[in-house]
Amino acid sequence: MPTLSADLRLGYVHLTVSNLERSLAYYQTALGFRLHRCAGDTAYLGAGGPDLLALTERPGAVRHRCTTGLYHFAILVPSRQELAQVIKRVAETRTPVQGASDHLFSEALYLGDPDGNGIEIYRDRPREQWPCNAQGALQSDTLPLDFEGILSELPSSSELWLGLHSQTVLGHMHLHVCNLPETLTFYRDVLGFELMIDWNSALFFSAGGYHHHLGVNIWGTQGASPAPPESVGLRYFTIHLPTQAEVDAVIARAQAANATVEEHPAGQLVRDPSQNGLVFTTN
Repeated sequence: MPTLSADLRLGYVHLTVSNLERSLAYYQTALGFRLHRCAGDTAYLGAGGPDLLALTERPGAVRHRCTTGLYHFAILVPSRQELAQVIKRVAETRTPVQGASDHLFSEALYLGDPDGNGIEIYRDRPREQWPCNAQGALQSDTLPLDFEGILSELPSSSELWLGLHSQTVLGHMHLHVCNLPETLTFYRDVLGFELMIDWNSALFFSAGGYHHHLGVNIWGTQGASPAPPESVGLRYFTIHLPTQAEVDAVIARAQAANATVEEHPAGQLVRDPSQNGLVFTTN
């Protein structure tokens, strides 16, 4: 069975939005993203380092429910204190929150942007604290978030928050898919991800023993079709591997499995069985 490098990392996620000005205001004001640059109808945002998020405007685009595509993208902040800063900012701006959970290996806040694109902002516990069962399998749960404990991490001084920490990264992606057995075969047996957690209706994959770089689910999307091209939502996200040889090996396996593979300005785009787009490139 193929495996992916433990040095795999995610790069950025590219979304379609209906109103770029509105989306930029949301991501910058409520969540602390920085605008890196604009190119035509596309804006690139992050935390001052590599791009984490690209937004392309399609006026009139709408969200289509019960389709495959984005469930949420997950922004990983480097510490519990940084998560506290985000929570404080969200409260100060009265930004609606969709949920908040303790997953044992992480603590997470869930939101939706003005177009309904799902967002998770989370921090990881140290890996040595991740719980495993007697067989060594990673354990997870969905428990209430300890807001009081997290907010106690805030600095005592009232210094101005300058936005997301420069070490913030795209931690994982979570996708709606139409068929779990096909998806398992594709991500594990073709691409080479390791299956970390199986919730029956959702699967979580990673490289290098991380809790998950990728989640997939069939919550309301069993047998569903992709959203029409004019929809808001996921265009693609990038996956970075250390060498071109590793990228070439992934692409060769995808082509051998008759997956759709396309040349892309950011690398090589592969479509999973639910037509979600992954762009493989090098670090």
